[in-house]
Amino acid sequence: MSQLRLVQPVDDTALTHWQHVHNTLVPTHLLSLDEVRERAGRNHLEVAYLGDELVGCSTVRPPADETRTATVIARVLPAHRGRGFGTELYARGLDRARELGARVIETCVLSSNEDGLRFAEQHGFAEIDRYLLPGDTIDWVDLRLR
Repeated sequence: MSQLRLVQPVDDTALTHWQHVHNTLVPTHLLSLDEVRERAGRNHLEVAYLGDELVGCSTVRPPADETRTATVIARVLPAHRGRGFGTELYARGLDRARELGARVIETCVLSSNEDGLRFAEQHGFAEIDRYLLPGDTIDWVDLRLR
């Protein structure tokens, strides 16, 4: 397996790296640094590096209701795909979600992200919903782990 270095972003440098991965892979919903800081306050974020090179990021939205549903999102920059990094990020996120008491795991992927949809399906997720956010032109796909 890889030698990924995973960092929980607490300073602006790491938060900016998380933001870069997000904004590169979700160009329909660009986040400001302030929005990333806010997300870091309510979600578990990690940034992945191979040595000093930025590889990807992850988000775990903790379970918040009686269904104990958590959202786990793993994002890997295109140049680093196909090398197991997404699987490693996803496994860590899944472990974290379960530590937080999740009984149901979901993820969300832009419908235009064919690699992301394929990854989710290969890891046991099935589509449960498609929708457009206000102002968006590309559907989001919500998937649930079977």
